[in-house]
Amino acid sequence: MYLQYIFFFKIVLFYFLFSIGIDFIKNLPIILPILLSVAFFTVLERKVLASMQRRRGPNFVGIYGLLQAIADALKLLSKETLIPSSSNFFLFILSPIFTFIISMLCWSLIPFDFNIVISDLNLGILFLFAFSSLGVYGIIVSGWSSNSKYAFLGSLRSSAQFISYEISMGLLLIPIILFSQTLNISEIVLAQIDIFNIIPLFPFFILFLITGLAETNRVPFDLPEAESELVSGYNVEYSSIGFTFFFLAEYSNIILMSSIIVILFLGGWLPLLNIFFFKYIYTSFWFSIKLLLVMFFFVWVRATLPRYRYDQLMMLGWKVILPLSLGFSFLSIFLFLLFI
Repeated sequence: MYLQYIFFFKIVLFYFLFSIGIDFIKNLPIILPILLSVAFFTVLERKVLASMQRRRGPNFVGIYGLLQAIADALKLLSKETLIPSSSNFFLFILSPIFTFIISMLCWSLIPFDFNIVISDLNLGILFLFAFSSLGVYGIIVSGWSSNSKYAFLGSLRSSAQFISYEISMGLLLIPIILFSQTLNISEIVLAQIDIFNIIPLFPFFILFLITGLAETNRVPFDLPEAESELVSGYNVEYSSIGFTFFFLAEYSNIILMSSIIVILFLGGWLPLLNIFFFKYIYTSFWFSIKLLLVMFFFVWVRATLPRYRYDQLMMLGWKVILPLSLGFSFLSIFLFLLFI
């Protein structure tokens, strides 16, 4: 019976890959760099952590350890696929695939440069946050379908954390939309030609960084994956391909959140210095530089801060971040109506 489950799982996976094969090949020029960036971000993160903590990082596989990501991928894919006997078989398989698809769909709305975007929607910012909020369903279903108390507690923690901080993140979008006068993501970037949003909206930028850490389950808000308490959280029962999908989705969401911060507050692909020849360079080069800076911040926080207790996490979200976001949002609306 167990071998039949494994065989059925491979058939479902093959059918899924075959059904989306055409769309994948069509969008390969954008999807492939995202997957590669996720892989090499893990190497970058481990090297930065090793440097900050004065220890050795990955340095054996490939030149300076740059091929460590490929070795990790081969190790994950070569592991045995384990499915708990008491789990909900269909939902157990579907949840990591759904989480991975949602994380890839969000990238279709990110403009890397002027007119370099898959879907340049007029309501792009709303669609982006609507897609990203769907990812929590895959986490909840994975914890419930595993029929494990550790996985279920991890999924409940994750859902409560997402809801707590997504409300504040939505409120922080209000002043950006008001000042940009648009919901189109590319036009939000172009509205920052004269001045980046980080300067007039610096308090919103700080709050958005904090909520971004919580939304991506990063330290100090990695409570859903608390190894000392819940072993590994919602994905504790997954191995091989299923765990790989969750791993790719998690790190893809980290880079996605960094891209959103760059777009909303740091001017996207616009040059950092609007002087000399810099003002004529409107390429993804500037987008990449800003993205690396924000990603370095995520790693820096992980290397320095301890983990919150869960009650501290909820108190910070509901009693500190939410009132501040609400107050700053009302203040921005008042100033907008006053000077309009």
